[in-house]
Amino acid sequence: MPHPLRAAALAVPHGFFTREGGVSTGPFASLNCSLSSQDRRENVLENRARVARCLGGAPDALLGLHQVHGIAVARVRQGWATGEGPQADAMVTAQPGFVLGIVTADCAPVLFADAAAGIVGAAHAGWRGAVAGVLEATIAAMCDLGATRTRIAAAVGPCIAQPSYEVGADLRDAVLAHDAGDDRFFASGQRAGHWQFDLPGYCAARLRGAAIAQVEVLGADTLAEEARFFSHRRRTLAGGGPIGHQMSAIAVAA
Repeated sequence: MPHPLRAAALAVPHGFFTREGGVSTGPFASLNCSLSSQDRRENVLENRARVARCLGGAPDALLGLHQVHGIAVARVRQGWATGEGPQADAMVTAQPGFVLGIVTADCAPVLFADAAAGIVGAAHAGWRGAVAGVLEATIAAMCDLGATRTRIAAAVGPCIAQPSYEVGADLRDAVLAHDAGDDRFFASGQRAGHWQFDLPGYCAARLRGAAIAQVEVLGADTLAEEARFFSHRRRTLAGGGPIGHQMSAIAVAA
């Protein structure tokens, strides 16, 4: 069974799940939770059911999105069929019984909770979404439901870390166009015209800038830790091929 990573900051049921503890095989071994992969659908459904049960939910309580690297936030008041989630990169809810799930394979999963208000959120933050404001949009949506900004805790889960994340001028230019001071999140790359980008540090800084109560960064590197995590960049460096995705999920405490 899965043994997810937990964040001390989040006082509600949650987990940053690794690739371990599922039923998939081959390149999808073993807890692949992506319905858009080439994995057997029945295996993915069983893996997702294990995630839901681990957080005290029924399999059909686990909700996912069609993630598009944007800033749209879904307000969850009722569920939807597996695989039929809206186009969005974040979800928030105040409804007990739902498990909000985000899939990633190098992008940053970010989980949010105002435990006192019983309001939670989950966001998929690739660099595009993070720059565009998906994290701030998630916080605003939680506040619309009744959360208080100064009670919200957030945790940045396993994602590609700075030593593993070489980027080109296009990404750096996009980040600096938003705020030139964010040059601090880039270190010199090994090749001319390239830099190492600190995605989890950047996400944490955006969260702190939103004046929430607490921000935690788990610090696991999805590319470097092949035994524990799927990684899109690792797959690209290896020349392509099939890939799975891990899931991060959160629920309102019953």
